[in-house]
Amino acid sequence: MELAQAPGFDINTVKGFLADDEGEGLYQLALTASQMGPCLEVGSYCGKSTVYLGAACQHNGQTLFAVDHHRGSEEHQLGEEYHDPDLYDAKVEKMDSFRVFRDTLNRAQLEDTVVPLVAASPVAGRHWATPLALVFIDGGHAYETALDDYRTWAGHVIKGGLLLIHDIFPNPADGGQAPYDIYKLALASGLFEALPMINTLGVLRRL
Repeated sequence: MELAQAPGFDINTVKGFLADDEGEGLYQLALTASQMGPCLEVGSYCGKSTVYLGAACQHNGQTLFAVDHHRGSEEHQLGEEYHDPDLYDAKVEKMDSFRVFRDTLNRAQLEDTVVPLVAASPVAGRHWATPLALVFIDGGHAYETALDDYRTWAGHVIKGGLLLIHDIFPNPADGGQAPYDIYKLALASGLFEALPMINTLGVLRRL
């Protein structure tokens, strides 16, 4: 993806777990949705999805709220499968991706568009009152964590807005089920309709 405001920026230099088609899908969906209002993502990590969503919001003069405690999900912790020693702060013995995230925003020239909210979903959303045109959920994949993300933010999506959920695996053999579980919850609520998926990116529109 080429960023007009940041020539030479290479999205592939940003750490993350987002496929190219999913990233391009995020950009195109946010390009349309952000014409209706601000957007929000849960689970920024080092900022790969933030760049795709933020670039679209910037194009429309909108804001992207980026919610992440930056202490890593369960799978990022010391000794776990996706642990990255470069993001481990030995002084506090915790993961800390915020420094790298801020560097990504600076390099992509998105600091005037993206508002980082360094907190867990329930804390960031406790007094939330801003309607959202798009919510992208890609936080922790433990069931309770995913459920917190869904319960905190899905109700703020405006009519015609989008709820996007990453890592949807209908077949349990392919991956964890928590994102798929909240995807099914959204459909069962009667408040959302399913649009075509993009790889593992679930796309739902608020009715």
